[in-house]
Amino acid sequence: MADESSGQEKTEEPTGRRLSEARKKGDVAKSMEVPSAAVLLLGLFTLYVTSGFMLDHLLAVLRHYLAHLHSIQITPGNMMALTQDSMLQFGIMTGPLMAVVLITALAANYAQIGVIFTTEKITPSFEKIDPIKGTSNIFSMQTLANTVKSIAKLVIVSFVAYLEVKKNLGGLIPLMDQTPYEITVFYARVSFWIFLKSALIIVLLAALDYAFQRWQFMKKMRMTKQELKEEAKMTEGDPHVKGRIRSIQMEMARKRMMADVPEADVVITNPTRLAVALRYDSQSMSAPKVIAKGAGVVAQRIKDIARENDVPLVEDKPLARALFKTVDIDESVPENLFQAVAEVLAYVYRQKKAA
Repeated sequence: MADESSGQEKTEEPTGRRLSEARKKGDVAKSMEVPSAAVLLLGLFTLYVTSGFMLDHLLAVLRHYLAHLHSIQITPGNMMALTQDSMLQFGIMTGPLMAVVLITALAANYAQIGVIFTTEKITPSFEKIDPIKGTSNIFSMQTLANTVKSIAKLVIVSFVAYLEVKKNLGGLIPLMDQTPYEITVFYARVSFWIFLKSALIIVLLAALDYAFQRWQFMKKMRMTKQELKEEAKMTEGDPHVKGRIRSIQMEMARKRMMADVPEADVVITNPTRLAVALRYDSQSMSAPKVIAKGAGVVAQRIKDIARENDVPLVEDKPLARALFKTVDIDESVPENLFQAVAEVLAYVYRQKKAA
């Protein structure tokens, strides 16, 4: 799939920012089959568990009305009360089933996409009524997948119903000698197994459909290399600008460092490549501190400033390398280098005293 704007192929996996922006617009990976399958399976289970209660309640309501047929008067005055009572009894009878169906539908959607509040999908747009785009959608992969799913569900339910009815054909003839209640129980049992087997297969189809929707969504969200670069610029800043800022910051830090060199007690050199300036104040410091260091041109500049300000230069290759590698600017000398640094400072102090 080529990107229309740049001609590049969308080969890169989507970033978190791209997925987040798509989510804000309501564009997420979602299968409509998952809520349907969950509602069918849990609704059927609830119906199985509560069927006894529903049947008993229905029979009790029928007995009540049949026993009071002679006393119930249907008039314009009591129609509202009779209707309210009937609706109340119906709500009590089907309430558990309706509650489970509602909660299952909400939970199935939440498990897929969480909570999203957006008006993007219902906002009027000319693209949504574009006849060319609409025609292309008719022959899209999504339409093909929906057609295959519908045909598969129809075939599966029909086949399961056929097998279950065929298996129970032998029990139809004895029903002629059974009571209406027993006949109802027989048909309810056959219907239950048809729905249960169909529901289990539809759950499997829903899982496959969700995997397909997820794959298709991630494919749709893929990005070109150019899009990745542009997003990196927006989120992290232009690399050239950031490099320029870093160079300015380093230059400013270098100037501050050079300004501290005249305050050093000694500059330890490599002697040509490295230079480390140390300062020690027994009143305010617990250990000598590195106030400047550098290599190459920077080291040469440190030595020049030290000479201009009569700061002693001491050549000690191992110590200069150790200080340069392990101690940052404005950090104190570590304990393992105390002895070597103390010897250098003692030598410098002796030279100053002699002078």
